[in-house]
Amino acid sequence: MAIPVLSFSPSSQNQRVAGYEVGSEEQPKIYAIENVFSGGDMDELIWAAYRQVFSEHQNIANNRQTFLESQLRYGQITVKDFIRGLATSDSFRRLNLDTNSNYRFVEICVQRILGRDVYSEREKIAWSILLPTKGLQGFIDALVDSEEYAANFGDNTVPYQRRRVLPQRTGGETPFNLKTPRYEAYHRSQLGFPQVVWQNSVRRFTPQEKKIGAGSPAGFLGMARSVTPSLPVVSRTPLANINIATAVPYRKR
Repeated sequence: MAIPVLSFSPSSQNQRVAGYEVGSEEQPKIYAIENVFSGGDMDELIWAAYRQVFSEHQNIANNRQTFLESQLRYGQITVKDFIRGLATSDSFRRLNLDTNSNYRFVEICVQRILGRDVYSEREKIAWSILLPTKGLQGFIDALVDSEEYAANFGDNTVPYQRRRVLPQRTGGETPFNLKTPRYEAYHRSQLGFPQVVWQNSVRRFTPQEKKIGAGSPAGFLGMARSVTPSLPVVSRTPLANINIATAVPYRKR
């Protein structure tokens, strides 16, 4: 019997609140099959799907899934199935699952497939439990076949970051598909990682409640041990150099 996903409550993120902002270039461009009227439009839709799932840093020719592209072009699969295939491919597993922890991988998949950030640590833990129990295929199926995905993207729309509102104070928020992923083992070895740094001194942390206060009797023992008594140096003469006849005075009676 498979373990169900733990219950978690959604938080008040931007995508769950009705927006009244004026449309600008920050608004996401919607790529859907209904808007495809030529081969060029299909190429843009496929490129948008790669950019959403693999991110800008991982879009290389070796990661292309040509068989899935062919099925999508001829209408054999939907856009949702194309997203499912990209997220369960060996390239996506190698670049994201194998180089990250389960928590980080869950965060990446929720951001790129559902188009939002995780609500809380409880949701991250809930999905991270599902990942090892059902595997990558079962985890991606749970995201793609969820009611949230169907309500926002349906079968024919490429997922996108929903209502990305830039904070004014920080100067901008990095889009989900532009966050730098971890390097895989080959690239880490090219960069000289892992780097081992040896430290000569070992530092120990003492909690505040365990530190000895001023005037505490526990501090006198350490102070007494730190005091080194200064004793006079007595010169010693080797026993072989002592002449008993001359050293002991002779007295006549």
